[in-house]
Amino acid sequence: MQKEVDNLEGGGDKEAKEERAQEASEEMMRKRVRANTPSPHRGNTPQASPPRFVSVEELMETAKGVTNMALAHEIMVNQAFQVKPAELPEGSLERKVKEIMHKAFWDCLEAQLKEDPPSYDHAIKLLTEIKETLLSFLLPGHRRLRSRIEEVLDLPLIQQQAEKGALDIGQLSQFIVGMMGSLCAPCRDQDINKLKETDDIVPLLKAIFSMLDLMKVDMANFAVTSIRPHLMQQSAEYERNKFQEFLEKQPNALDYTEKWLEDTVRGLKEAGTDSSSAASSPPPSLLPLNVHNHAYLRLLKWDNASDPFPETVLMDQVRFQEMQQEAEQLVLLSSVLLIVYTTTGEAISGLPGLMETLKNTVNVMLADMHTPSFSAQDALATIGEKLCVELSQCLSQHGYSPFSADRRSTLKGQILAAIQPDNRVRKLMDCRVQTYLLASLESSQHKTPPPLPGGLAPVSRELKELAVRFSRLVTFNKLVFSPFYQKILQKILTSEECPNAET
Repeated sequence: MQKEVDNLEGGGDKEAKEERAQEASEEMMRKRVRANTPSPHRGNTPQASPPRFVSVEELMETAKGVTNMALAHEIMVNQAFQVKPAELPEGSLERKVKEIMHKAFWDCLEAQLKEDPPSYDHAIKLLTEIKETLLSFLLPGHRRLRSRIEEVLDLPLIQQQAEKGALDIGQLSQFIVGMMGSLCAPCRDQDINKLKETDDIVPLLKAIFSMLDLMKVDMANFAVTSIRPHLMQQSAEYERNKFQEFLEKQPNALDYTEKWLEDTVRGLKEAGTDSSSAASSPPPSLLPLNVHNHAYLRLLKWDNASDPFPETVLMDQVRFQEMQQEAEQLVLLSSVLLIVYTTTGEAISGLPGLMETLKNTVNVMLADMHTPSFSAQDALATIGEKLCVELSQCLSQHGYSPFSADRRSTLKGQILAAIQPDNRVRKLMDCRVQTYLLASLESSQHKTPPPLPGGLAPVSRELKELAVRFSRLVTFNKLVFSPFYQKILQKILTSEECPNAET
């Protein structure tokens, strides 16, 4: 039987699989658990509770909880999340063993069916597994289909027919294929039609099992899509509870989160906060919501190479890094386009299609700007050359004076200067992008997009898409971790008000 084959196959390397699972869990724990002794660069971060010893069983259980939490989190924040069929690596020992065992099984089945009289032991086991799988696809309301499956795949009756030599495997197989056609996703209809054209029993049964595996994946993805809108609150509570369990075993598991919020408060104060009113009530810039939003915005400027990421956003570090790179590319793209239109003047203003042409040219050259081999200087120099050519052609087509050598040189120089982070145009566009993203967080509760700052119209679509994804991710993180943030921020603001108080 197919299930027995997989069990036999898995039994030989069960210990190896358990060892790999334990190594993976320990690796996750090493990444997430910080040393109980604070690092020197943590400054005045309040000391964690004294470390307590925990058993290996407790650590493994915690690692399992973290793994489950990460999976639930991925389902919630990744709108494209899908379950995919497990594929063993090509040429791996596991894959070779699986292929050998499956071939032996199907060869045995074929030999049994060719006996005189035929032996149906393996075939009945297959039909039993197929029946269980078909029934697992049914919803509570599918009473008619359930009755039909129970009636046709009546295993005691099938056993009696096999003993009397009256079992028609072909007829049962066609019934199974027809039932699969009723239950499968529309994208599988073509594959079901191919099954209906297969007459040879053993290849048909093999194809049926392959199709059932795909249908299981389809059903899992359908379930994920269906329940995602209803899981927001439950998933947030689940993650919060799992993190609390983790925190109880590792009391210092919020050290970097505390430093993240402390640095945000300090930055807001240095930006011009009037601390004189803090004794009575926090100034507007230090209200918890404002601190939280600025803290999340800082994640898009994070030095991932040197600064540890806050624990509460660690599962989304890759997503925040990708958004950071997108924001940086949008800043440089909008800077170049602003330079072009400022330098060239009204001659190209409003020309149809020109902005999109220039934007595509710059985008292509900046596509790899975050790869190690990317040279910003070479890319911007090339961009300057290409844009001068396109602008010259466009001006000539619309009857304007040619692009002079001096204007070419000026434009190339200004574009090349945008390579510097302190370039005035680049700083301006960076500030406006950050302002828009911050405003998107502040307006997310009202479902009203903020107004687009000047100069960002060419990248409005990309910027709005980035803001939506950023806001969605931040909203869910707040939903999960807001109780922890409130306690931390209350302690920070209290210590700021009473610097001499013991912490």
